Amino acid sequence: MLGYGMHFNVMHDIETPLFARAYYFKDINSGKHACIVVADMGFVTISIKKGVLKKLSRKHPEIKIDEANLLLSAQHTHSGPGGFSHYGLYNITTPGFVHEIYLKIVNGITETIVSAFENTKPGRMYFDTASFAPDIPVAFNRSRQAYNANPELKDNPAPSDNLAVDREMRMLRMDGENGEKIGAINWFGVHTTSVHNDNHSLCWDNKGYAADFLEKELRQSPDASDFIGAFAQGPSGDISPNYIWDKKKKWTRGPFEDDFESARENGRLQYELASELYAKSKSGHEVKGSIDAGHLHVNFANVEADPAYTNGEKGARTGPACHGIAFLAGTVEGPGMPKAVKNISIGLIKIVKLYEYATMPFRKKENRLALRQKYKVQGRKNIMIEAGARRLLGTSHVKKLIVPGFADPTIRNFKRLHPKGWKEDHPWIPHVLPLQILVLGDIAFVAIPAEPTTIAAKRIQKVVEGVFESKGVKQVVVAPYANAYCGYITTNEEYQVQAYEGGHTVYGQWTCAAFQTKFKQLALEMVKKAEKRELNDEERPPEFSKVELDRRSYPV
Repeated sequence: MLGYGMHFNVMHDIETPLFARAYYFKDINSGKHACIVVADMGFVTISIKKGVLKKLSRKHPEIKIDEANLLLSAQHTHSGPGGFSHYGLYNITTPGFVHEIYLKIVNGITETIVSAFENTKPGRMYFDTASFAPDIPVAFNRSRQAYNANPELKDNPAPSDNLAVDREMRMLRMDGENGEKIGAINWFGVHTTSVHNDNHSLCWDNKGYAADFLEKELRQSPDASDFIGAFAQGPSGDISPNYIWDKKKKWTRGPFEDDFESARENGRLQYELASELYAKSKSGHEVKGSIDAGHLHVNFANVEADPAYTNGEKGARTGPACHGIAFLAGTVEGPGMPKAVKNISIGLIKIVKLYEYATMPFRKKENRLALRQKYKVQGRKNIMIEAGARRLLGTSHVKKLIVPGFADPTIRNFKRLHPKGWKEDHPWIPHVLPLQILVLGDIAFVAIPAEPTTIAAKRIQKVVEGVFESKGVKQVVVAPYANAYCGYITTNEEYQVQAYEGGHTVYGQWTCAAFQTKFKQLALEMVKKAEKRELNDEERPPEFSKVELDRRSYPV
């Protein structure tokens, strides 16, 4: 399975089916189209979106969808299949790249988009928000020390995990012109991890249960027999549904010892607020205006952040992807490598760093500059994996790594793949990522190819709001896990704590500032007339050959 990165978290059977829910929009006046998809999967990959667009173009040219106006997002269940990414790191704990799974996902998403397109009808849309009361046990911050490190919290730090959360739910409601209930999408940030890594059954987890509850309720009405209700993910990088320490399993869980019961309960809480919000949303804000979309590919291995987002520091940059030991150690709801292996690895990481600094005078000039830049960019992170340079614990000779494979299954899998030729020229995770802003009327959706923390998302949202105010946009919604995946986005202050989220913020301590910088660039172009926009979208993710992907398959 994809989510926890544990070799034993494999699929045996099915607890619930997995769905993709698609919503197709046509602007009758301008002729513009758009589509939002929410899929029951861990995250969206570049390869999945590319495959969907290719299939639509080849078999359904009448559907006017491209990479700019298709927002393809995941609700982030950790109990779904893996094996569908072209990037090597995401194949380590799955059986490599699995073509059958890739095709199943691409075909399923394509089919639901076609179905949505064929069933479009004239209608109206409404947008509204509602908040969970503080005592509703639906979401908890799992890294409150990092959360409270933000200057936004300086005078009012969160006193408890359940208050260190954005507790607002945002909903887009769609009705037919005669009032029939077509569908709704809501965005609320809570990790889809009620079901833990000792599970072996496919499951849509809390978001899926919430969607099932809402659809069953509304489909009882004769004017809502085909109602589709999606529970999309909001900013949830540091947000968990788990809050009870399980002494036996040594992790946090939900209210029940049975994970599926906890997932249903958390889903019920989300459903109940969504049901209330849906009932009142028609008297809220009616969405009016046209459709617009902007898209930009950015190489996040080399972005200079605007000093406006770096506390005035000039020359603050991102760098090639690196994962810290905090990432491999896991979280309180999903522990990673054993503590002894972690401590040994930290010692080895410090030795590698001392060695690289000691040998720096003897290296070529460009290598010296790259080395200095790496440690400046990554800051306090204890670097375990250099996904950009394709190195593990300082060496590209992974097979000969001093840490034995039996010490940790992830290291064993690295060693298994290395002699099969897994030294291709591409980074192990994407560097070139798609940024997208989709505008439906006066609502803008900021599609982020990552997991932003609560405050990181608020900072990105604020940037787009400031620019789009002149465009007549009333609400900006952050839509994470969209179009691609690269790990986490923490603020610079959160990054310094080096909790799990900081260890998985791969482009360095100014990653959030880089996203702010580039989303502002995209938003500024979008407020211009379409013919005057200057979006250099020539940088593209690399292509992976069939030979490369076949080399990355291995028996469990």
